Amino acid sequence: MLDKQTREFLQTKARDIRVSTIREIANLGKGHIGGSMSMVELITYLYFHAMHVQPENPQLTGRDRFVCSKGHAGPVVYATLAEKGYFPKEWLMTLNVGGTRLPSHCDMTKTPGVDFTTGSLGQGASAAAGIALGQRMRKEHSFTYLVIGDGESQEGQIWEMAAFASTQKLGNLIAFTDLNKMQLDGYTKDIVCMDNLETRWLGFGWHVQRVDGHDITAIDEAVSCAKQVQDRPSMILCDTIKSKGFVLGEGITANHSMNFGKDEGEKAIEALVRGMK
Repeated sequence: MLDKQTREFLQTKARDIRVSTIREIANLGKGHIGGSMSMVELITYLYFHAMHVQPENPQLTGRDRFVCSKGHAGPVVYATLAEKGYFPKEWLMTLNVGGTRLPSHCDMTKTPGVDFTTGSLGQGASAAAGIALGQRMRKEHSFTYLVIGDGESQEGQIWEMAAFASTQKLGNLIAFTDLNKMQLDGYTKDIVCMDNLETRWLGFGWHVQRVDGHDITAIDEAVSCAKQVQDRPSMILCDTIKSKGFVLGEGITANHSMNFGKDEGEKAIEALVRGMK
């Protein structure tokens, strides 16, 4: 259970990461704002509370690993890594420009702190299962944390991984679905319905929980529970809002990737800060 001081610290970090994510995309003029903003509380909780990592030693042996299989959420991953101290915050202003170390999608060969290159949807899930298996083979007391999207869950590769991880009893694999009910082309219910994800993951032999993905306390309780389950992998379904906290995108369908400039970004930040007072 998070105490009040820790909860407030994490909420403040989440706000700062939201602001940084808006600014880095606004500086470029376009980017994947929707799926970045929907997972802010989750990634904040992982990097600033749950995960054993050392920014000054990104390749630390025995560290926990994080794989963002929905690689287009790179902007929020970068904002979090910068906030954690993996690299200077000034790098955020180079998002997806020539010669950057922060490409549009996560790339482990370019960005300190990124544990696996993602972007081809479904690919990161398979990699995370392999990483978790490797941790167990090395007898490490560490976890692999995986984030997938609900639209991404339409990929067959996700379910191949689900069967493999269950068969291997990967209790050190804790996955999250960013259940924001939207994908590139609209609502998931109108494309390939994802309403029965709980039943699907249970059917594949996973331990399953469902929480409010913007409630840090609920995330903490779910992760704490998942860590006690050692005979199977865990899936935590996170109900979220796409573009959460970004006034220009929240509540509209065309928010997967948006065009907006610095002035619009600063106005959105002002609205965000006002709303949190």
